[in-house]
Amino acid sequence: MKLTVLIHCPDQSGIIRSVTTYIHQQTGNVVYLDQHVDKQAGVFFMRLKCEFEQELDLVDFKKGFATELAEPFDMEWDAYTDEYQPKMAIFVSKYNHCLYDLLSRYNSGELSVEIPFILSNHKDLEYVAEQFNIPFFHIPVTKETKAEAEDQQLELLKKYKVDFIVLARYMQIVSPKVIDQFPQRIINIHHSFLPAFAGAKPYHAAFERGVKIIGATSHYVTEDLDAGPIIEQDVTTVSHTHSVKDFIAKGRDLERIVLSRAVQLHVARKTMVYNNKTVIFS
Repeated sequence: MKLTVLIHCPDQSGIIRSVTTYIHQQTGNVVYLDQHVDKQAGVFFMRLKCEFEQELDLVDFKKGFATELAEPFDMEWDAYTDEYQPKMAIFVSKYNHCLYDLLSRYNSGELSVEIPFILSNHKDLEYVAEQFNIPFFHIPVTKETKAEAEDQQLELLKKYKVDFIVLARYMQIVSPKVIDQFPQRIINIHHSFLPAFAGAKPYHAAFERGVKIIGATSHYVTEDLDAGPIIEQDVTTVSHTHSVKDFIAKGRDLERIVLSRAVQLHVARKTMVYNNKTVIFS
């Protein structure tokens, strides 16, 4: 069995030695270890991968870890088996570029997840779900029906035992009702013009301003709109030779790439959130 362990706790001596010793005592072998200390906050972060020669009782392992390590060191932690594929629900609206990219990676085996369903507030992309033989649910959202719509969403998420949600250009604000059920488990993507060029046509506004760099940002969703902990970002250059159409095309390419990287990092358990920032392990 292969196990990934994520830890953060107050920085203090002896953490790495104690954790690796415990794993050795459980007949485990550490094959990867990465750690970071936030000196300003005084917090220790660690991601560790280990393998076990004998069959491991995960319940007993966690119970012993909690007693011998987590309590004495005041740890926030969890352990995940590599065999488990998390269930990822995709929320979309009308843009299909991020959806196609995620589904293509999933179909090729690049994304180690299960996709129980695709959900949208419009029917425009139902044909895409049909192409990949994935259930599609249409839940319209208006100002008057938003609360009811989110109740329906939560029912589906619970029914299919979804682990995390990807907003693949889902053009609706997610309320605390949903966020609170999936803390640090909702991933969003958007252009990086915010807050300078907000509104319906940011690429047009950026073009008029003569910007020379455009980008995309993927982050965990919080109640502060588009201000959650950043997982991944990237940029590309543009010039006076590019049209608004070029801006949009380059922006969508970036959105595809950045979102897929963010999802991969989350699935690989390489992200940790602390004080609205992320620690991203290599």
